[in-house]
Amino acid sequence: MSAKSIKGRARQIRPVRLLPSVITVMALCAGLSAVKFALDHDLRIALAMIGAAAVLDTLDGRIARLLDATSKMGAELDSLSDAVSFGVAPALILYTALLERNANGGWIIALIFAVSIVLRLARFNTLNDDDTRPSYAREYFVGVPAPAGALIALLPIAMFAEFGDGWWANFYLVAIWTIFSAALIVSRIPTLAMKSVSVPPQLAAVLLVFVAIAAAALVVYPLILLMALVGIYLVHIPFAVRSQRWVAARPETWDRKPAERRAERRAIRRSSPGQIRRSSARLRLRRPSGE
Repeated sequence: MSAKSIKGRARQIRPVRLLPSVITVMALCAGLSAVKFALDHDLRIALAMIGAAAVLDTLDGRIARLLDATSKMGAELDSLSDAVSFGVAPALILYTALLERNANGGWIIALIFAVSIVLRLARFNTLNDDDTRPSYAREYFVGVPAPAGALIALLPIAMFAEFGDGWWANFYLVAIWTIFSAALIVSRIPTLAMKSVSVPPQLAAVLLVFVAIAAAALVVYPLILLMALVGIYLVHIPFAVRSQRWVAARPETWDRKPAERRAERRAIRRSSPGQIRRSSARLRLRRPSGE
């Protein structure tokens, strides 16, 4: 292949390699647009913009890895976009919608949340550059990731937009919930990364049915779907903590795939003495009497 054809091919590929950064900029624009809609008192569209930013934030990294287009500039741009879309924008939405009733106190709460997102992103970037971490550690986030943390914090906004004024819009409850969300974000509680989640082949059809239900809910009851997803995410945290502790205590499993480790855990549970006793009780088996 001639040098001219190679140069022409490079010109064709270069714009495609910019696609992850384009998606990141779109996520940034969605986050900033959420603030605009919140100022216009259109909270449903504001929440939709934060949700769109979360989806785009998930896509940009995956597409960058698929195209082998990861770069230092892209990583920095992604962090800045996350700080705005999931830190500054949700803080301003919470303040203008529910926290402004107590202007000084509400602004302090909004600042706490925004700062927690920035601190979390700084720690995430530091951990990504740490080559001494065990291989299994990349299957877990340290603390709640920024997009999930933003959606958790905005739960009172979703309830306010869906059901109107109520106890969920009380200033003190919203303040406590926002601080709780900020604490989850900066905590060291392990949460599952999506890349570590797998579905057994026999459950694929069930998963597709749930996806169809979620798609229908997204069209008809989007805010109810958001509330349900936030609830499911919070419920998964104790299971993620237990899973991470199990793996951390067994160095021999660190290099195995998540599915293999889950199969081993199931096998251990089935062979445990307690499980054997329960199985015997179900089968009404009696212990042999001593001679």
